[in-house]
Amino acid sequence: MLTNEKIFAIAPMLDWTDRHFRFLVRLLTKEALLFTEMITSPAIIHGDRERLLGFDEVEHKIVVQIAGSNPTELAKATKICADYGYDEINLNVGCPSDRVQSGSFGACLMAKPDLVAKSVSAMVNASDKPVSVKCRIGIDEQDIEQALDILCDKIIEAGVSKIYVHARKAWLQGLSPKENRTIPELNYDRVYRLKQRLKDFPIIINGGIETLEQSKEHLSHVDGVMLGRAAYHNTMILSEVDQQIFGKTTPVISQEEIEQKMLNYIESQLIKGTKLNQITRHMLGLAMGQRGAKSFRRILTLDISKKGAGVEVIENAFKALQLPSPSRGGIEGGG
Repeated sequence: MLTNEKIFAIAPMLDWTDRHFRFLVRLLTKEALLFTEMITSPAIIHGDRERLLGFDEVEHKIVVQIAGSNPTELAKATKICADYGYDEINLNVGCPSDRVQSGSFGACLMAKPDLVAKSVSAMVNASDKPVSVKCRIGIDEQDIEQALDILCDKIIEAGVSKIYVHARKAWLQGLSPKENRTIPELNYDRVYRLKQRLKDFPIIINGGIETLEQSKEHLSHVDGVMLGRAAYHNTMILSEVDQQIFGKTTPVISQEEIEQKMLNYIESQLIKGTKLNQITRHMLGLAMGQRGAKSFRRILTLDISKKGAGVEVIENAFKALQLPSPSRGGIEGGG
């Protein structure tokens, strides 16, 4: 049985889902759930918190993803993030990078379900914010039926609010982090079976989803979908999320609105010392599949780096771009 809560989330992606990309996404969709990049618990406790955790109020609802394996540290980091105003705290149990493995967190924690459960319990007790987990269906030679069920049962008992499942194994031995995003076979049916077994517990599926049509198909089996690279490389697909996924009647945002609101945002950020390309690098996905896309991307990558470049470069880029209206299609294509 599906829950009453329908979720459409943008996956946490290192170097991509920073505050500037999230601001852009929030222009396109008011309903999507946004995630920060993955941040380690020691960095949250000891690092530059405003740089790591700062966000604009318009970004709500927003989830902070924490990586760690020390329950005491994770509890402290959770309290800090909750005080910052995040709507949900997510524990990473799915990242397969070498750096994550050396720190004993991320996907390697799937082999330690008791430690994950202890960590979730500590996080739940640290604040009144919901705590979630993002995991894989298994790692290396694990039996995906047994391993995923054991992990989920233990963290549910520990108080987790929802579970995001990347429908691939992570091969910690033999595959690079990049290869782990594409080579392991997608197994959506395993996630569907998890949902069927857990009945009314919220399960969100992730991995290889590229269009809103695919998202709607998954939503007939699970409570939510999470888009990653498709949302970044083909950002305009997000402009119809509110209408197609949530049934809203508000009009799709126009190219002119996007341009004006991004110009206003960029001007405010430049005053704070933000570099122009720190923002414009996230805008390239607006042009995927559109007429003028090549010129748009060239202007935002080459012209933006020229000495003295300012907001007029963004204006020139949008002049080169001709976005079709939703009625003419072209918004749903995969990135």
